[in-house]
Amino acid sequence: MCVVDTRRLPYLVEFARHGSMRVVAETMGTSTSVVSQQIAALARETGAPLVEPDGRRSRLTAAGHRLAEHARTILAAVETAERDLDPHAEPRGQVRVAGFATAIRRALMPTVAALAATHPLVTLTIREYEPAEAHAMLMADRIDLALTYDYDLAPAPLDPDLTASPLWSTPWGLAVPEAAAPDATPDAAGVVAAFRDQAWIGNSRNTADEQVLRTLASMAGFPLRITHEADSLDLVEDLILAGLGVGLLPQDRPRRPGIAVVPLRDPGVHLRASAVTRRGHAAWPPLALVLDRVARTATS
Repeated sequence: MCVVDTRRLPYLVEFARHGSMRVVAETMGTSTSVVSQQIAALARETGAPLVEPDGRRSRLTAAGHRLAEHARTILAAVETAERDLDPHAEPRGQVRVAGFATAIRRALMPTVAALAATHPLVTLTIREYEPAEAHAMLMADRIDLALTYDYDLAPAPLDPDLTASPLWSTPWGLAVPEAAAPDATPDAAGVVAAFRDQAWIGNSRNTADEQVLRTLASMAGFPLRITHEADSLDLVEDLILAGLGVGLLPQDRPRRPGIAVVPLRDPGVHLRASAVTRRGHAAWPPLALVLDRVARTATS
């Protein structure tokens, strides 16, 4: 039976993430020799080689990958226990949340109001960020919860240190001037092809919208020309009404007169909203409470 010093596990987890002893040393504020020594000590404790040569560098062995996977769960559980030693106590603490505007309005703000009445010892801080930004903040332990999204046509990769729970899904369509909307609704490639000569509107802070548009344009057989970029859906509408382009908008969003949202089918485009936490941290009572309320509010 092996006995592992859990204080060495962060070195292995960081090496699994970065693949470089030098980068791990810089990240953890130590030297490469200390990183190497800690991982070597872990190998002796487990009785299995964790790192092997890969040219001039090193890489994890199969055993190293398996231990790093376990280490993520172990370290998260230890941190959760340290943050809340009494599981029966009234949840208390500040939950830091970052998310996109629709999720904040739809799921988070009602949660804040409900918790103020039922659990006044749980408070929230709210920041508006796009998914990639929120994921980075989560990895850096600057927030506890990220409300993010991706599209089924542009799925976002998730770091193994993070865990995502689905919240809702909603169809998106191609927003165009109402006068230019097609009478019939062909498949997605046909819809996109009808506007191939238009300027196109992308998202200034998230490349997922552009990936979806480029995928559809590729299916329709033409190269897409992204001319404008906007983060605000209201600004996308402004650009369309001004005759400056076409772009994606949610089908279920109220829209101003003069704009039509043409459904996209075969394939459809669905935005998928998720609640993302660091692995093992969702058990922390204040965060677990917020997650439960957000999930219930998002689907109500």
